[in-house]
Amino acid sequence: MAKVPKNPEEIFEEFTDDFKNVFGSDLISVILYGSGASGHYVPGKSDLNFLIVLSEGGIDNLDRAFSTVARWRKRKVAMPLFMTKAEILSSRDSYPIEFLSMKKHYVTISGEDILGGLSFEPSHLRLQAEREFKGKLVHLRRGYLEAEGRARQIRDLIKASFTAFISIFRALLYCKGVEIPQARRDIINAVAREYSIDPVIFLKCADIKEDIDRIGASEIKNVFIDYVKEIERLSAIVDGMSV
Repeated sequence: MAKVPKNPEEIFEEFTDDFKNVFGSDLISVILYGSGASGHYVPGKSDLNFLIVLSEGGIDNLDRAFSTVARWRKRKVAMPLFMTKAEILSSRDSYPIEFLSMKKHYVTISGEDILGGLSFEPSHLRLQAEREFKGKLVHLRRGYLEAEGRARQIRDLIKASFTAFISIFRALLYCKGVEIPQARRDIINAVAREYSIDPVIFLKCADIKEDIDRIGASEIKNVFIDYVKEIERLSAIVDGMSV
């Protein structure tokens, strides 16, 4: 059985060497992002997410990495995100929330620090935030109907959606020019102050996400309904804001 890393750092050298052997001088950067770089990594549960930046020549020859990628996936390393530097720079208007989230929690393992110098247009972040809110509301309502009142499914729906909303919250703080905190609960409280929303329901969802809540099966439906209502409120605020 493949060994799952107890902490991300223990695989940095081996992981980097493997992709250096595959791509040689076409490898520009190896960057860890997500839970592994934010202190939320849980061995055996969390994936390790890497951004691998390649030259144009390298990106045209991804088949070199077939066996290497397959071997690392057995060790709970997610399929790496392969991009060129030009693609990253030109994607800031299309996927600003994703790249802002990466920039907030990342470690450059090898090569050029591509993410450190990225900046974003607030108007692009606001537009994507509006789109994400509306799309996720549709998803949550559909999932609620599919759950048919079953507490575990409703709880799982909250857990699955919560991380995405934290990423959107970071974007909303960036739009206001506010320093983005590191911790989830601090992010929630900062958004509550800046956008005049009630943080309580989102703090409850943070507890649910981390399995530290004491919310019973009979209560979870009401938590979900309040969660959706507060997202609807925030969505309407974002829809009407100008940056």
